[in-house]
Amino acid sequence: MHADSWALKAKKLGFRSRAVFKLEEILDKTKTLKNNSLVLDIGSAPGGWSELIKVMAPSSNVYAIDLLPMDPINEVLFFQEDVINIDKIEEISCLKSQFNLVISDLAPNLTGIRAVDEENIFELNIETLKTAVSYLNKNNGSFIMKTFQNSLLKKLRTEMEKSFHLVQTYKPAASKSKSGEIYLFGEKPL
Repeated sequence: MHADSWALKAKKLGFRSRAVFKLEEILDKTKTLKNNSLVLDIGSAPGGWSELIKVMAPSSNVYAIDLLPMDPINEVLFFQEDVINIDKIEEISCLKSQFNLVISDLAPNLTGIRAVDEENIFELNIETLKTAVSYLNKNNGSFIMKTFQNSLLKKLRTEMEKSFHLVQTYKPAASKSKSGEIYLFGEKPL
């Protein structure tokens, strides 16, 4: 079995996960991350995406939320909480409609039963989409969300198109070719 070159590269550069290269590619292509950005990282554990934001745009303010614990990252505010309870987190809820970028690498635990997994992925993506629309700045907000190629993808994209001027799909080079994961990018909420 060969070693995962992306994982090795992440380890060599001191990142927590290979997922940083997926986000980095999308951010490079979309040019959405600016210094001084206000960023919300949903499903942040183990913290690779928050870490990357602080490397690419050091003066950005990053708020991270996940059900799972996450080791601290310098200058990242982390809240161990379910995204459905985000409005109860005062430090985040007071910033509604102000975030420049919402990112989500969130995925449900898979059961192996296709119909159940697809529905769970869709419901989680819809909850994440609602959160992004609620928290993004209406003038210059961008949203990046992990999802999966399945029978509900077209429906999800249609839902996203109701909320964003521009919606694009990305399959970053660091995504495993066998993986069904893809990323949706939305710009400027309606």
